[in-house]
Amino acid sequence: MKIALINENSQAAKNGMAFGVLKKVTEPMGHEVFNYGMYSPEDSCQLTYVQNGILAAVLLNSGAADYVITGCGTGEGAMLACNAFPKVLCGHITSPLDAYLFSQVNDGNCIALPFAENFGWGGELNLEYIFEKLFCAPGGGGYPKERVEPEQRNKKILDSVKEITHVDMVTILKNLDRELVKGALSGEKFSEYFFANCKCQELAECVKGILA
Repeated sequence: MKIALINENSQAAKNGMAFGVLKKVTEPMGHEVFNYGMYSPEDSCQLTYVQNGILAAVLLNSGAADYVITGCGTGEGAMLACNAFPKVLCGHITSPLDAYLFSQVNDGNCIALPFAENFGWGGELNLEYIFEKLFCAPGGGGYPKERVEPEQRNKKILDSVKEITHVDMVTILKNLDRELVKGALSGEKFSEYFFANCKCQELAECVKGILA
């Protein structure tokens, strides 16, 4: 699995720590981690939580990433921004229990973390335990076990609803403010990581046009 990490400007200082913890937990499981920044508060590419949603959606819709870890001060804004897009199912995660239940019950592909609210002493340990429970088992396994069938059925229903309520990602990118989108896709490592892993030629061409 390709896992992408995205931080917005207010919490960019925590990027290095979050990246280190994510790699520590997931690389032994066989996953690859890609850090899309922001890497520091001084980065020339400044991401807002809205742009986090745009970037997450581009990565997931193109197949450049299979899972996105993002967030903001409270995690709420990033979650709302991510869920505004097709093929993105983002949960607001504050604890290891949240992480496990979101994975097993909701089977999403993105989480939004609160990198400021209640993030004090031991914050990096909470992150470590969250990542452990998020990826400890294949998503959609169900909890409790007697609820597996209805939970899986409801997930399929939600996916089908999102297919109807959202237009495709290329259309969205073309209709959004061009500078807003370009800013979301202008991180230092974006082009290197995205074009090497993108599986959708139509989205790749759209992104090239935006960045040109």
